[in-house]
Amino acid sequence: MEHFLQGCKAALQIMKSAAFHPVKVRILPTVKANLNKPSAVEFHVVLGNEACDLDSTVSAIALAYFLSKTSPSKNLEYVPVLNIPRQDFPLRTESTFFLKEHGISEEHLAFRDEIDLASLYESGQLVLTLVDHNVLPSSDSFMEDVVASVIDHHTLERKPTPSCRVTSQLVGSCATLVAERIFCGAPNILDLQLASLLHGTIVLDCVNMAPVAGKVTPKDSEYVTLLENMFPDLPPRTAVFDSLQKAKLDVSDLTTEQMLRKDMKTLMSRDICLAISAIYISLEDFLHRINMESDLRVFCDKHGYNVLITMAITFSSENEPVRQIAVYSPHQEHRTLVCKVLEQATNPTLALSPIASNPCENLAAYHQGNTIASRKKVLPILKDFLRKRDLGDSSSNSMQPFQDNEKSKGHVGGGAPLANEGLEDNQFIVEFGDQFDNPDNCVGEEPRAARFNYGFKKQTDDGAEDENSFPPTPMNSLVEGCPLDRGLPKLTAEDILERFSQIAALDSEDKTTSGKK
Repeated sequence: MEHFLQGCKAALQIMKSAAFHPVKVRILPTVKANLNKPSAVEFHVVLGNEACDLDSTVSAIALAYFLSKTSPSKNLEYVPVLNIPRQDFPLRTESTFFLKEHGISEEHLAFRDEIDLASLYESGQLVLTLVDHNVLPSSDSFMEDVVASVIDHHTLERKPTPSCRVTSQLVGSCATLVAERIFCGAPNILDLQLASLLHGTIVLDCVNMAPVAGKVTPKDSEYVTLLENMFPDLPPRTAVFDSLQKAKLDVSDLTTEQMLRKDMKTLMSRDICLAISAIYISLEDFLHRINMESDLRVFCDKHGYNVLITMAITFSSENEPVRQIAVYSPHQEHRTLVCKVLEQATNPTLALSPIASNPCENLAAYHQGNTIASRKKVLPILKDFLRKRDLGDSSSNSMQPFQDNEKSKGHVGGGAPLANEGLEDNQFIVEFGDQFDNPDNCVGEEPRAARFNYGFKKQTDDGAEDENSFPPTPMNSLVEGCPLDRGLPKLTAEDILERFSQIAALDSEDKTTSGKK
């Protein structure tokens, strides 16, 4: 596997060199032979999704390796590409940990900012396979005609075409479908390293194969069992899951900026550009890092935020969640407003109480008594606050559904309705003068309609794209209401029976209600 990845990396390095200077890494003889005839070589890129979580990463690597071992073509270089910039990879702590554990060096991985897909496409040297997603984002949509195959476990949104082979099934992990492809096509290429990569990824995605988490399917269980039967030396599921979960929460090697960026969303309004970061250490430990207030100020200045909310989640010795919230802003008015909103929130109530040991002057820190209220529950509180604030401050102006600035030219300032096709309820244009129009830094240079997003646009199943430069939050984030929000699942037969009884009772109520209507 490592030799394969070294060869892929060498191929990309040589491709980028006009003079084809020698590269000081070991590459497979077949790769070296092909690179002596670069004009005849096509690159078959196996592209993961933009979240680049462990499932996407391992699926891309494993499938590219499988294709390289089974392809009859001598003029194709199969290259797994992780769909984020290299600088963002350290934020994926479970991936860095797991690959290192399996002897795969980060140096030999290929990232999206290291390969010019557009140039390969224009030269006719590109073939694409998508893993862990089934449609390209709008920025890459020009390459749709070279997508030759798809393996994905999300809702299928891709239109069928004769030129694209699609494998789509709603299983818990895309790695399950990759394992199926390998077992059906070339089980002989499986060794302990590859089997362990696939096995651990499926176990993590399926929450240790616990049915109560609602992720695992019969096919996931089938291929985990097949891998375990073929390789009895694979570590126990619980040990794998616990180590990966611990690695996901381990931020000990990250800088303050990396910790804040690891799991972050943004909200923007007329005069507030607000970031909400999740961290996985206690606020006390976080705030007492060296030069913390300076780090927070530099981070906000660099990215244009005037309010930064940090939501901390840790777990007690009883495996129960402990939540804390900090509000940082050098602007006292903004800090006071946001604190008041969170303190007085009723849907849900956060039950905030001040933390005494707070070393930062421009920051308010709280214990959160309501440990069920994840960031997913807090975001609507803040969205509503920003929406009402802007309506109140500009009541004489119209509010209209969001539309791309290029498409909205001619409507700005005129009050004419903008088309709202395909838009979410939380996206608006608010018309007023002399405000920002840049979602990255919230600073404007001329009077025009500002672009608002009372929510966070990231790469989602409907193709929406992130408005900022930060990597999307993986779907299984602890802050987004993942099944682990309240600790690892503990279930008995009685628990399952009780749950089925509750479902039956709710179903009965629904039928009664609909009958009355």
